[in-house]
Amino acid sequence: MKKDYISTYTKIHFTPTSPREEDINIEDIAHALSFLCRANGHIKHFYSVAQHSIQCCLEANARGYSKRVQLACLLHDGSEAYISDITRPVKQFLAEYKTIEKRLQQAIFRTYFKKELTSEELSLVREIDDHVLYFEFYALAGEYLPIQKAYLMYPANYSQKAFEEVKKHFLTLFHTLHSQLSQ
Repeated sequence: MKKDYISTYTKIHFTPTSPREEDINIEDIAHALSFLCRANGHIKHFYSVAQHSIQCCLEANARGYSKRVQLACLLHDGSEAYISDITRPVKQFLAEYKTIEKRLQQAIFRTYFKKELTSEELSLVREIDDHVLYFEFYALAGEYLPIQKAYLMYPANYSQKAFEEVKKHFLTLFHTLHSQLSQ
């Protein structure tokens, strides 16, 4: 018997290759991302994808970007909660993976945004993701990445934190921003 779904933390049978918006659950995303390590674990200590996402969200706020961009920054790696991640040097060769990842990420955004994100909003999210990555990689791996003119306006915190603390912070940011956007 072929199993084409994963069982999530909240016991949803989720099919990553055919995501249904009603099966996307913020609790699953926050939980899984708080357990996934950045850079496939090739860093000084455990630093989760959820911590990275929180940093991106706080950076968007510090730059004065809209609540939509802040929430998009928080959720931008949400697909990794369901399909994990593949490092950038390898991912570029995996067209089918990138298609699945994009479809899944779009489903996550559709679930939590009333209106589709604009290309400008997505560009701001990518810029912040790259800038945060630049400083994370130096702090946690001791190397600078070839990213031009990266800067941060929000003080970065790369300390190792308890999974539960990170998950709670992620969910608090999510619920605050989502409720503000739902008004």
